[in-house]
Amino acid sequence: MFLKNVSPVELVVLLLILVVVFGVGRIGELGGALGRSIRDFRREVRGPDDDTTKEDEEPEDKEETAAK
Repeated sequence: MFLKNVSPVELVVLLLILVVVFGVGRIGELGGALGRSIRDFRREVRGPDDDTTKEDEEPEDKEETAAK
């Protein structure tokens, strides 16, 4: 993996540059969008036979789930 050659100091500098360029709130939005994109990509790669995953399944009644 390419992160073997990256030191923690370089990661901190990169994070600071991202905060300056995008702002704190925008970085959270970008992270969420990136996560959704990766999830959608994986779902498409798996194919139509395997559309349901645990991430996609939502309980119908949250109170019922909490009571269990």
